[in-house]
Amino acid sequence: MPLSPSFRPSVSHASLGDAFFDQVAAAEFPEHTLRFRNQRAAASVGLDTLTEEEWIGHFGRFEPLQGSLPAPLALRYHGHQFRTYNPDLGDGRGFLFAQMHDLGDGRLLDLGTKGSGRTPWSRTADGRLTLKGGVREVLATEMLEALGVDTSKTLSLIETGEQLVRGDEPSPTRSAVMVRLSHSHIRIGSFQRLLYLDETDNIAKLLDYTIRTYMPDVWRDCAAERAVAFLEEVSRRVAVTGAAWMLAGFVHGVLNTDNINVTGESFDYGPWRFLPLLDPTFTAAYFDDTGLYAYGRQPDTLLWNLTRLAECLLPFAGQAELETALRGFEPKFQSAFNAAMLRRLGLRSAGEAQDIALVRAVWKFMLESKAPFEQVFFDWYGGLKSEMRAADSTAADHYASPTFAPVHAALAAHQPAPGIRLDHTYFTRKMPCTMLIDQVENVWTPIAEADDWSVFHGRLNEIADMRDAYTPLAE
Repeated sequence: MPLSPSFRPSVSHASLGDAFFDQVAAAEFPEHTLRFRNQRAAASVGLDTLTEEEWIGHFGRFEPLQGSLPAPLALRYHGHQFRTYNPDLGDGRGFLFAQMHDLGDGRLLDLGTKGSGRTPWSRTADGRLTLKGGVREVLATEMLEALGVDTSKTLSLIETGEQLVRGDEPSPTRSAVMVRLSHSHIRIGSFQRLLYLDETDNIAKLLDYTIRTYMPDVWRDCAAERAVAFLEEVSRRVAVTGAAWMLAGFVHGVLNTDNINVTGESFDYGPWRFLPLLDPTFTAAYFDDTGLYAYGRQPDTLLWNLTRLAECLLPFAGQAELETALRGFEPKFQSAFNAAMLRRLGLRSAGEAQDIALVRAVWKFMLESKAPFEQVFFDWYGGLKSEMRAADSTAADHYASPTFAPVHAALAAHQPAPGIRLDHTYFTRKMPCTMLIDQVENVWTPIAEADDWSVFHGRLNEIADMRDAYTPLAE
């Protein structure tokens, strides 16, 4: 059956040439059971009219989408993994399956996979994804989107009927293949690979393609100015995403350079966690023995990764100019952090000084009081307009403490932002929707033990309610 007339396919990435990817074939799976279908994301690109059979055909068997890539592309990249350079990376269990344009703003979007089989970059791995890993990624992306983070969208999760052996899950465990909708899959590691191979012409080609395709306002006719402007824009986008993570209480867990997208979108969720309370030392990955990617170290890690990108641009711009661009990361991050704080509290700006006072007061209170992270933002969404609701909160004792007084004073200087919806049914709850590690396990246990997906779907409905509550009405 032909796709919807609104579907706008693209083969943009193929224009880079085969120095940047390998054509591959998807694995053939013994079974295809659809477990998650993101109709909102599908509608944004004109794929929402597919029947279930067609959906499985495209996103389980990877039959090409008409007008898009005729064969999947396993992208080539390198990267620093826990700050050790690895030249043996690349798409080892995924590929770029298709490209198309968003029906709203016209942005070019990618459909990338996870668990779709072996590629030339799989090394000794089987190229598969566990079903639990897929469930975790659905929960991560849905939750982050609801909390205002610019994240990839999990489009599809299909169980594939294989038994996998893994060291970090009870084995054998169930298998799945996942498809994500993202702005792009060009990573810092994509540039690092070309620097490592001393392919300056290909760095220039990737740089110019990325600017023209994803950030045309950055284009400069002078190559040196173009490289600097690109670094500044990537730094800005990464700062915005990093600040949003911090205000969501999110710990990515594996901030390697191959996991940093130059368009700034958050993606690729492995050992992620959300904070129960504000703790800069909190880590997500059990194998992060030194706390390198701890919650409080995420901003510094992002800057370290951006510095690796700057190194790739040295053939085109002076070191002093690139260093100046990097120095802009910290003020960009702080500005984005302040804006994210206001968004999380549903408040309009009261001016720079008052906004900074609010940020400092809230952060100091949360550090000292150990109040539940998400509860604080839930209780005080709308500022002092929610004071009576906060007084009835499970965290009310924290707000009665003298340590909260500076927060109360700072909130008094701010008015609710236009369009926020304090009358939404979500705010009749005593406690917010959260996604702590025990809750993730509570979703998975009935699936593993009885193939019961009711808790999973119930959690998605709860997240959808939160997303709706935090979506301001148009003025």
